[in-house]
Amino acid sequence: MNTSGPPREGVSSGPGSNGRPLRVGVLGCGNVGAALVGLLTDDSSTITARTGVALEVAKIGVRNLSASRAVQVSAELFTRDTQAMVNDPNIDIIVETIGGIEPARALLLTALKNGKPVITANKELIANCGAELFETAATAGVDLFFEAAVAGGIPVMRALQQSLAGEQITRIMGIVNGTTNFILTKMTEEGAAYADVLTEAQQLGYAEADPTADVEGFDAGAKAAIIASVAFGLNVVAGDVYQEGISRITPSDIAAAARLDHVIKLLAIIERHGDEVAVRVHPAMVPNTHPLATVRDSFNAVFIHGEAVDDLMLYGRGAGGAPTASAMLGDVLSAASNLRRGSASDPIQLKPAKVMAIDQTSSAFYLALDVADHSGVLAEVAAVFGAYDVSIRSMEQHGVGDRARITFITHRALEADVQATLSGLSNLGAVHNVGAVIRVVSE
Repeated sequence: MNTSGPPREGVSSGPGSNGRPLRVGVLGCGNVGAALVGLLTDDSSTITARTGVALEVAKIGVRNLSASRAVQVSAELFTRDTQAMVNDPNIDIIVETIGGIEPARALLLTALKNGKPVITANKELIANCGAELFETAATAGVDLFFEAAVAGGIPVMRALQQSLAGEQITRIMGIVNGTTNFILTKMTEEGAAYADVLTEAQQLGYAEADPTADVEGFDAGAKAAIIASVAFGLNVVAGDVYQEGISRITPSDIAAAARLDHVIKLLAIIERHGDEVAVRVHPAMVPNTHPLATVRDSFNAVFIHGEAVDDLMLYGRGAGGAPTASAMLGDVLSAASNLRRGSASDPIQLKPAKVMAIDQTSSAFYLALDVADHSGVLAEVAAVFGAYDVSIRSMEQHGVGDRARITFITHRALEADVQATLSGLSNLGAVHNVGAVIRVVSE
């Protein structure tokens, strides 16, 4: 992305170079779309004074002209004819906030082919059709920006594309879904059950009536695919991402993590291993000493490790109309500056991705077993761990009547070996139940 200021005198040649405002067409006027239109209209003089770029909302594409809106603008700006918007030669920039794959994909492809820069917050679209859109933008010589598609107002994409462009990034780990972080925070700090906190999240507007995309990891998975694509220049799509959600996390799991000085977070983890990339989303126990452990409520954070930069973390509001609209406005201004110069930022070019299977990844693990409480059981259990080359780092045992609960944390082990160990443990007569299995983040 281009973040430089207004062009030098005598350089401008594109739309807006004659002093007229650049005209913006906004597809959608929901929570994010209305917030962006509000910024573009209410703050227009401030934006022009600070950036030298004059912007004007030309049209707003909606499905229902009579619906109430969270922004006060002229009714004449609204239209149902979104196809006409993307074909209108008098509209310079297209901003998409409608979400989903279609009709967003078709509309944005048309806009790009017509030479219009596109700004979108549509993570589902970028995670599944990014390569097609990037190629179309490159061919047309226009910008396609999507900062707000990942972590709302946090400038993750700019950091990866610009500040860290020369960095040898090896791992990115983040909390990129505010709904699940809110739920896990409440469970941790109040001891509440998952179902009760989910209901509260829905009442507060953090979770949808159907929360599946959030709580089962699909939303975070799409964002992980985008991060992997941008960070490593590889065509990683949402279907490449291994996903587990938080719906099976219990208060006893939360309590076990606390006893071990850990908290449970839903993490997106992206790692480079030679010519392969591992991309996964799952709950994990995070040490209280790790910066991600302090990320509470609906906030997001992305933790990046590079060979030269070492560790850095980007933190902030990961969702919501205002933070997302703020990120989109930054993209609009970058696109506007490029339009005035008659130029575009360097296109994103993706190579085919070789995605590592989950069973070839490695991690430390927390495991809980309910076993018969008699002599020799622990030796049987330890023998299964040893048979599959899974080393035990620590163990706790608590007796309950004629049964005992044994919890283990392993050293870093191959996922395939841990799964084989779990299968072996399930076949032991003394093992009544294999309980929680949660990956553990190293210090």
